[in-house]
Amino acid sequence: TTELEALVEIYRMMRPGEPPTKEAAQALFQNLFFSPDRYDLSEVGRMKFNRRVGREEITGPGVLTNDDIIAVLKTLIGIKNGSGTIDDIDHLGNRRVRSVGEMVENQFRIGLVRVERAVKERLSLAESEGLVPHELINAKPVSAAIKEFFGSSQLSQFMDQNNPLSEVTHKRRVSALGPGGLTRERAGFEVRDVHPTHYGRVCPIETPEGPNIGLINSLSVYARTNDYGFLETPYRKVVEGRVTDKIDYLSAIEEGQYIIAQANATVDAKNKLIDELVSCRHMNEFAMITPDRVDYIDVSPKQIVSVAAALIPFLEHDDANRALMGSNMQRQAVPTLRAEKPLVGTGIERVVAQDSGVTVVAKRGGMIDSVDASRIVVRVNDEETIAGEAGVDIYTLTKYTRSNQNTCLNQRPLVKTGDLIARGDVLADGPSTDMGELALGQNMLVAFMPWHGYNFEDSILISERVVQDDRFTSIHIEELNCVARDTKLGSEEITADIPNVGEAALAKLDESGIVYIGAEVMAGDILVGKVTPKGETQLTPEEKLLRAIFGEKASDVKDTSMRVPSGMNGTVIDVQVFTREGVEKDKRSREIEKSELERFKKDLYDQFRILEDHVYQRVEKLLLKKTAAGGPKKLKAGAAITKDYLEEVPREKWFEIRLQNEEADKQLEQLSEQLKERRKDFDKRFEEKKAKLTAGDDLAPGVLKMVKVYLAVKRRVQPGDKMAGRHGNKGVISMIVPAEDMPFDANGTPVDIVLNPLGVPSRMNVGQVLEAHLGWAAKGVGIKIGEMLDAQRRVGEIRQFLDKIYNTSGKKEDLNSLTDGEVLELSGNLRRGVPMATPVFDGASEAEIKAMLDLAGLP
Repeated sequence: TTELEALVEIYRMMRPGEPPTKEAAQALFQNLFFSPDRYDLSEVGRMKFNRRVGREEITGPGVLTNDDIIAVLKTLIGIKNGSGTIDDIDHLGNRRVRSVGEMVENQFRIGLVRVERAVKERLSLAESEGLVPHELINAKPVSAAIKEFFGSSQLSQFMDQNNPLSEVTHKRRVSALGPGGLTRERAGFEVRDVHPTHYGRVCPIETPEGPNIGLINSLSVYARTNDYGFLETPYRKVVEGRVTDKIDYLSAIEEGQYIIAQANATVDAKNKLIDELVSCRHMNEFAMITPDRVDYIDVSPKQIVSVAAALIPFLEHDDANRALMGSNMQRQAVPTLRAEKPLVGTGIERVVAQDSGVTVVAKRGGMIDSVDASRIVVRVNDEETIAGEAGVDIYTLTKYTRSNQNTCLNQRPLVKTGDLIARGDVLADGPSTDMGELALGQNMLVAFMPWHGYNFEDSILISERVVQDDRFTSIHIEELNCVARDTKLGSEEITADIPNVGEAALAKLDESGIVYIGAEVMAGDILVGKVTPKGETQLTPEEKLLRAIFGEKASDVKDTSMRVPSGMNGTVIDVQVFTREGVEKDKRSREIEKSELERFKKDLYDQFRILEDHVYQRVEKLLLKKTAAGGPKKLKAGAAITKDYLEEVPREKWFEIRLQNEEADKQLEQLSEQLKERRKDFDKRFEEKKAKLTAGDDLAPGVLKMVKVYLAVKRRVQPGDKMAGRHGNKGVISMIVPAEDMPFDANGTPVDIVLNPLGVPSRMNVGQVLEAHLGWAAKGVGIKIGEMLDAQRRVGEIRQFLDKIYNTSGKKEDLNSLTDGEVLELSGNLRRGVPMATPVFDGASEAEIKAMLDLAGLP
């Protein structure tokens, strides 16, 4: 057959029923395959294509060429003849991560196409003469497309802000669902399964239970995406059997070519692999291979799991199903009133807390100038400042703010005035963090035993002492909105003058009709007084005027105040009033504005004060022992400037001193200019803030005023609440028992919580038992240290005991570098228990736990 016949045949198949002409057939074929306007393979598409057909280079044109089509046919024939390989669709070399930026880019392109169409239409009309570009182009479609993407895309989600871990995990999630992805119903078992290439890239443990299992995954601890969007994981290079410190990130495509050893392979002091045969992975299979053939070794044993799974101690002793529940339930932990760092952790808690961004981390080193509950002021080290800048870092702390899940975000400073800090130090704790470490729960004393049937079927029994000590009390912040609108019958009004309401009900409102901050309110209490006009007839403008002059009749308004919803009580912690542009502000909103400005002014003043001190210190250094050329207080030319003279002259006058050394004189002028510039800058910033605060707010149409009231609600633990450990051991509280009725240990200490021993064997999460024992040892050792301190033993003895704790097994700590004072301070901090880290897949062995229990003197 001829070329033309082939073209016609293709045309007939693609456009059935249309008469084929030579031109049409050629145009269709050309557009289908070779037109860059129609499609683009993209860089990654071209790279994958060339790799698949066995070419060396990874770049090329964005559309298919004749050679490409021939190569495809060759490959297909090869597969048919049994010489080629078939691709595995679930291999991570064939699945890539589409980042937010890429999806926004696609939406932007869609918007631009719409704009283009509109412009073409305008130009095709007759009166397109003399149009200017801005009349032609309307940017609405572009912004609408982007707004729609961020507003209503399935992948644009409301952040899970329950606790720092849930926040981090949500940001590290990869989903196979969404536009251009799979649907739950159609996804089979193969897609959901764990694939060998998931190793170190996607966590095999953390995925939701239910219809989404395996479709929504979490990135592993060290995974990252490369330029093409494929997931990579780090490995250490091995050269001739010696492990080097060179780290290479490999994608799933590259990984298949190498032989990779496990992280727990035995290595001698010179970093050489010493086993005769090493357990390795090659081409997605496990094999035992001699050390000289090994190319890479894993970076760390925990590189295969995600952040949440890496927080589970003794993960290696848990069944995978329970580990999945454990890592998912840590994200549901509500921040407790007082966070308590775990005695048994995995050593990754500090990293998670810092990277989640809920703590305040020092940007630069320096000295703490002042600290209060709401801000920290740092005087930065000279070597870390840039010339001409203030050298002041002010960290404003978040105080009792509402998170997306109504939990409380609050930061507490950890530093004192005068402390020296370095870059990267934690200055303040956030929700669920303790001393800069992630602290999702509480350290409880547990007994595994039945108790009168009250812990049947995963019920949990807790002691009354837990409730009294507020161990599991949490603060929730509820936001309540009240809106005054403009109605047909007149505008609603926020006021304390409400018809048919007694004095007692209005006791907590101020004269503007808004509740005081600090008021304790119960269900049904009025928070914002509001009246709405109710009219049988609509008023004429004249009547409206008369009403406005002589005041409303009480019968004409009905009470529509905002009250506390039933079942809720708490304390009012904040009130915000938003007023529409052109509507007069009430007294309350003016007060709020004033206090906001005062706070801002104080911040600016502090910044300026420190800056000023800093400048004057430099001026003093510059002036001392220099020869003067003149100055205030009859300073003679040629006289040396002394400290006494500088103390006599007010600081502001120092800039009037003239020096004989021209260089120094110039520097003095520069410093003076710098100070003036800064003062101007601060004044300007204050004015800007003032203008911003006094301007009206941009409210929804028809809304005159909006009041937001924030209530802090304290919730105590009660029967029916869910409680869980880190090993998927979840249960519901069945009863709260007086401490005197609880079982007690050998010393007579009543336990905090009683769990059913039958929850362990069938579920195969033995990690919880090991955790309980190591925790018992940690607490016991802490008690021993406390006893030594109380008996005022010699520092040497305490030092020896600490050495036994820290240096019998695991990572060695050098205690000799600590002074006696530091040893005592450390011991004081360890009274409540010695925190221990057992990293996943590399944790404490049974023998090590027994050794710790012996140190604590426990059976």
